[in-house]
Amino acid sequence: MRRSHPRLASGLISAAVLALGLSACGGDGGSGSDGTVTLTVDTFSTFGYEELFKQYEAAHPGIKIKHRNVVQLDEYLPRLEQWIAAGSGAGDVVAIEEGILTKFMASPDKFENLLDHGAGSLKGGFLDWKWKQALSSDGKYLVGLGTDIGGLAMCYRADLFKKAGLPTDRDEVGKLWPTWDAYIATGQKYAAKAKGSKFVDGSVNLYNTILAQTASQSAGYTFFDTSGKLVAGANPAVKSAWDTTLKIQQAGLSAGLKSFEPSWGSGFKQAKFATIACPSWMLGVIKENAGAQASGKWDVAAIPGGSGSRGGSFLAVPKQSKHAAQAAELAKYLTSVKSQVAAFKARNNLPSSPQALDDPAVASFKNEYFSDAPVGQIYARGAKAIKPLYLGADNNPVQQRFEDALLALEQGRLSPDAAWKKALDDAEREAR
Repeated sequence: MRRSHPRLASGLISAAVLALGLSACGGDGGSGSDGTVTLTVDTFSTFGYEELFKQYEAAHPGIKIKHRNVVQLDEYLPRLEQWIAAGSGAGDVVAIEEGILTKFMASPDKFENLLDHGAGSLKGGFLDWKWKQALSSDGKYLVGLGTDIGGLAMCYRADLFKKAGLPTDRDEVGKLWPTWDAYIATGQKYAAKAKGSKFVDGSVNLYNTILAQTASQSAGYTFFDTSGKLVAGANPAVKSAWDTTLKIQQAGLSAGLKSFEPSWGSGFKQAKFATIACPSWMLGVIKENAGAQASGKWDVAAIPGGSGSRGGSFLAVPKQSKHAAQAAELAKYLTSVKSQVAAFKARNNLPSSPQALDDPAVASFKNEYFSDAPVGQIYARGAKAIKPLYLGADNNPVQQRFEDALLALEQGRLSPDAAWKKALDDAEREAR
């Protein structure tokens, strides 16, 4: 999920530099004079594939992998859309974030049908709803294979909790906030004693997490219903998540930082906040932004409000690939049970495979950086019961409008009523 830009960034290095390299060359791969085939793989943020690429090349001497990665999803998506629409420029294998999958599913012929490449036999290796997300309604066209899901938890600075006189044991911390109202009450206790830091990073990440959780537990969609109709103002989950975020703002608990902006990255290093809503992919983001000096200070507890998922992606093979058969084999390898386990251990990307979720290597995995938190247990617990969340074709731009309104509200540029109206009005314009 991103979802302000689910799984967007791992470290706030300059996306512009990376993007420049992408725009300068196409993804047509090619064959060397010795017959070696180069497969270009396009990803954003962190997928944990670095070692897997090396292993695949070692096992397939005739294949070389060129990895093009863009840190920011907001930088990656427009280019991917342009490449797919133009029929050139995309990699042989491309990562598709779930927020844009619905748009691509409207034109499945832009991608290889992975069922034609033997992917049908892999269905049992994915959660049923994850498999169906990338499958055409008639069940005859499979656009992509699932990589991860964004199981939810709450990350917190145990050292800051200790200074504020709060429990630091992750189980006890989880008991502090069974609900979001209890989370706010805990934040008020923290604020009464904390010096120099706020309770939560900012509104954007928090709102997107609460919305994903609330919507998956109710209607099963956010800004658009399953017919593609904009229902942002009519969906109770949208307003409920907004109101909860507003309460946190009004209680003075937010540091007012926008996710994945430089100031947000600095906030980690300077311990400007004590908690952050933490989909599984966020662990890698925190580690790379907070740095080695914060190792052992962060921990992971249950999230208020129950289970949910925010984020997740797929791997697809664009029709424009000149090496579709080899690319499909690589996509199948990278999304295999074994590879999903490896990606989880490398970057904490929660598997979308039930077998991988049950794998002892996942279930027993502890994250040293996060005080040896048993993240395998924390995130895998209940993962199979996660319900799918439908995201409309124009989900991302509408989501951005809600984020902008929340930031304007947080910065005092709009009143609560004016901010809500602006979010709805801007959403209407985006959806036309």
